[in-house]
Amino acid sequence: MQGRLSIWLVKHGLVHRSLGFDYQGIETLQIKPEDWHSIAVILYVYGYNYLRSQCAYDVAPGGLLASVYHLTRIEYGVDQPEEVCIKVFAPRSNPRISFVFWVWKSSDFQERESYDMLGISYENHPRLKHILMPESWIGWPLRKDYIAPNFYEIQDAH
Repeated sequence: MQGRLSIWLVKHGLVHRSLGFDYQGIETLQIKPEDWHSIAVILYVYGYNYLRSQCAYDVAPGGLLASVYHLTRIEYGVDQPEEVCIKVFAPRSNPRISFVFWVWKSSDFQERESYDMLGISYENHPRLKHILMPESWIGWPLRKDYIAPNFYEIQDAH
């Protein structure tokens, strides 16, 4: 079943895949990585002016990585704002997704965290570097195939 946004995207010739609705009735759409930036701009112009959250997850060991965007359409005088969930899947071998900071400023920290934990590279990100892990950290700790080092070093402990 397609939701209101999916029908609007089809009407305007924008490629996506409807993933149905979540348990709260929020429409979920899949967008290809190469189409994400242009569709993000269109969604912003359409009224999705607030990025509530961005997160990422490892779909399966050796499988795809997903970057998830929860968007809200904030309008004056509306008690129940319209929401949508966008999932952008990227191959594990080269997980590259367009950076949407110029659309939603709040994506900055969140996409950096997704890079740090899962290794998803957000193209054209001005400060894409480790944010939670030390710069010397090797690997992506939230990937399902990550092998934790068998040693822990406490530096400068007194």
